[in-house]
Amino acid sequence: MDSSRASLVTYLKLLAEAPHDGTPVVLETERALSLHFDLHATQSLMSRRDPNALVLGYTRAMMGFLLLHPEPARIGRISLIGLGGGSLAKYCYHHLPGAKVVAVEIDPAVIALRETFHIPPDGERFEVVCADGADYVQGREARPDVILVDGFLAGGMPARLGSPSFYEDCLERLADDGVLVANFLEDDEQIPFYLDAVRAAFGEGVSLALSEDGCNYTLFAWKGGAALPPLDTLLARAQGLEAAHPLKLRATARRLRQGRRFATERGWWQAPGRRR
Repeated sequence: MDSSRASLVTYLKLLAEAPHDGTPVVLETERALSLHFDLHATQSLMSRRDPNALVLGYTRAMMGFLLLHPEPARIGRISLIGLGGGSLAKYCYHHLPGAKVVAVEIDPAVIALRETFHIPPDGERFEVVCADGADYVQGREARPDVILVDGFLAGGMPARLGSPSFYEDCLERLADDGVLVANFLEDDEQIPFYLDAVRAAFGEGVSLALSEDGCNYTLFAWKGGAALPPLDTLLARAQGLEAAHPLKLRATARRLRQGRRFATERGWWQAPGRRR
């Protein structure tokens, strides 16, 4: 049986046997492993050939926070809300060796899959915490340079991760020049509400970029009130990072600049997922 037919058989088996109750399910094919909470969306995708690569476009877009740090190698702490298959957590751990990476995941069943997805064991530079991310950011014991929010359940993004109080807590938890990055589904009708809440907390330091796959929006919000660097500066940073981070950062730089309009002009949102 060729690999494409084997993958189809595996998917049909998933359709027949998935529990339909939000329990995480792993789909294994010859080339990849993927994590699913239902039959409609892929939560995480891992290449067997390169388990630490960022396969999904929105995950590469979220790494655009590198463009907002003049010296990314000096990033000391990264907090992730939502572990999933660990794509972002693994990438940050392996490609930013100076950073302590803490992933916060509410579902023990997801954490139980960490070995399946080659997620590192807990140690000095890596930790998985079983907790509600909205509660976690209320703590003050550490101040991350970056908070990445990619927390989803079977029904979508939990309401607490899009609430005004959550964004206020992220602002307080972040280091003085910290960056918040959040993943939104393209058709989420609450995006204008999230933007209002983020602007109320962070001021004008906000951008909303369409991911390269067109299925997600990536929110960037930064502390300190600094203006977003001009496109030439962002492109120069992207070029300097590309050898160590093959993430299509130059395209992300352009979307980051374009996203200032999405984040600041209230009239842009005509219908969910239809405005470019």
